[in-house]
Amino acid sequence: MRPFDWDFSAPRSAAIGDHDVPIVSEHLKGRRIALLVCGGIAAMKTPALARALRRRGADVTAFCSSEALHYVGREALEWSTCNPLVTQLTWRAEHLSDGTPFDAYLVAPATYNTIGKAAAGIADGVVTAALASAFGRMQAGRTAVIFAPTMHGSMHHALLEQNCRSLAALGARFVTPRDAYGKHNLPDEEVLVAAVCRALSTSPLRGRTALVTAGPTPVPIDGVRRILNRFRGRLGAAVHEELLLRGADSTLLLGDGAWRPAGWLPVEVARTYDEYKAAVLAHAAKQPEIGIFSAGVADYRPKQAAAGKIPSGQAELQLTLEPTEKVIDLAAAAAPGMYVVSFKYQEGISHEALLDIARNRLDRYPVVVANRGEESAGRAQTAYIVTAASTNRVEGKSAIAAAIADQLETRFSEPDAASR
Repeated sequence: MRPFDWDFSAPRSAAIGDHDVPIVSEHLKGRRIALLVCGGIAAMKTPALARALRRRGADVTAFCSSEALHYVGREALEWSTCNPLVTQLTWRAEHLSDGTPFDAYLVAPATYNTIGKAAAGIADGVVTAALASAFGRMQAGRTAVIFAPTMHGSMHHALLEQNCRSLAALGARFVTPRDAYGKHNLPDEEVLVAAVCRALSTSPLRGRTALVTAGPTPVPIDGVRRILNRFRGRLGAAVHEELLLRGADSTLLLGDGAWRPAGWLPVEVARTYDEYKAAVLAHAAKQPEIGIFSAGVADYRPKQAAAGKIPSGQAELQLTLEPTEKVIDLAAAAAPGMYVVSFKYQEGISHEALLDIARNRLDRYPVVVANRGEESAGRAQTAYIVTAASTNRVEGKSAIAAAIADQLETRFSEPDAASR
């Protein structure tokens, strides 16, 4: 069906309740989030933000200034949160949340005015009063406070920076605004949700440095043509996302195969095998604690790439290929303390043979993620997480990414993990 010409057919998707959201993960399951909405035009985006938080399992209550109600409707926020909207200070003292405390306060959008008042200790409305209480809880280690500043570029000056630094010194966190049109704009909702997940993470991976590689590593034939494989890096991107949500400082190095992950995920792109090798070694020199090498690295390259473009129309074109260096081995040697997760893909072999190959790699790498073409179809994927102690079968990229992160958590929760 063409997207421009509806054929008047009924919805084919699975039905959920009108107020329900599809759950994509449980990173915020059981967490209560106070969404503090200030009076900026970006307030119009907060119903979608509330639902994005709920998709990760959060219970969301919105606090809204009277100015914010110029830009977002009460009913929209109550529908999106499934909770009553708090718009004023009442005898119930919702801003104190004594009976049901909040795990995090997300101020989005955080206006110049609210940041300034919060830094000065002013609590003259429902949002600033909620913040005053939140800071006390934050300093006692019982909650997190996260600001998402939005404002015109002319309002960014030394006084704003001073106020932000004062709040940061107390323990508040600031999400980097989206820079567009000379203004501080509200970031994508997934960036804000990830910031909340990271702030509340209790994972042993929190603060750990990780390098994740993914995708193909093209090798040039000439100045135009190149050889690459069919892998595009979706699993590596899922691992990178999972690590970020658990609080790790993860870097995704993606080989250039046209596909790109969701825009909110930070990514570095390596256009060729040579760029990939150089980037991996540069990161290895920084001694990351974790290395996850899921990239489909080119095993061979043309011995001599032609300058410019080889003329088309020839009866045949012969290429002499030579093997490439094993970048994972170079990285492991450069960062001997790095905990390495290796990947092994095979086709045309049995399940038992695949696992034998994986186990034979354990003398070099403590974790091997093995899979074969016969158990993959399109975006579906089955993998085996192989360690010296166990072999676990996992289906689906998100589940595989979570299983890898779980394995890393087991490793880094060991008493001597910090000294290895």
